[in-house]
Amino acid sequence: MRNRSGRIALSLLICLIHVLPFYVLLTSSFKAMDDPSSKWVMPGYFYLDNFTNAWKEANLGRAFTNNIAILVGAIVLIVIIGSIAAYPLARYKTSWNKFVYALFVSAMIVPPLTILVPLYKFMVDIGGMNSFWGIILLHVTFNLPVTIFLYTGFIDTIPKELDEAAMIDGSGKLRMFYSVILPLLKPVTATVIILTGVTIWNDYQFSVFFLQQPDSRTITVALSAFFGQYNNNIGWVAAGSLMGAVPVAGVYLFLQRYFIHGLSSGAVKG
Repeated sequence: MRNRSGRIALSLLICLIHVLPFYVLLTSSFKAMDDPSSKWVMPGYFYLDNFTNAWKEANLGRAFTNNIAILVGAIVLIVIIGSIAAYPLARYKTSWNKFVYALFVSAMIVPPLTILVPLYKFMVDIGGMNSFWGIILLHVTFNLPVTIFLYTGFIDTIPKELDEAAMIDGSGKLRMFYSVILPLLKPVTATVIILTGVTIWNDYQFSVFFLQQPDSRTITVALSAFFGQYNNNIGWVAAGSLMGAVPVAGVYLFLQRYFIHGLSSGAVKG
């Protein structure tokens, strides 16, 4: 009983540590600049001018459009390429496939910033600077290792008899993959979307170097420039941060529900 109480107390403490910054963000974003009350006190009013001013001055409308275009393009390519590449690695355990799989796994530990200089030169050479296709290419490249790792491990749990039954029915390998295997990958696909989607939405290291024009800025870069200009106006800064965080948090919570449901269904599979 004592151990259980200790675990509950520790869990509550961890939750409190994570919730407090969002609470301060909320209290600050709804306060007027001349409000003398403490940041720990929720105001008795809602000062929405902070949001309208932050949206206008930080050009968040354009930044949101850029983020969504980059996110959707990258996620679609990551899911399609990652699942197709993982299937032969999981099904055919040849020496070459094992080497390729180990290569992908080892690429997960390489920090992107360690190769920033040659990467920057490469992007300049191919004309990918300040372009959506260039930043999407970077996100796909650096998120594929973990995607292939997740898909390979999940496909390993799917019985091979399903493949053989589809082949006996006359399905080719590509048709068999899309009609039989891909529908079973919903749980791991939700995981991939959550992990890579949050990473891409919150990306700063690539965006700040490769999207330097104001019209191509993402939310993180736009907010960074906004912070530097209005760091004395806490209300505006807090409102801008809150608007940038709410969409990805909402999508994360929505997909997490399906992710947990998919894991529960997959636990009794085959």
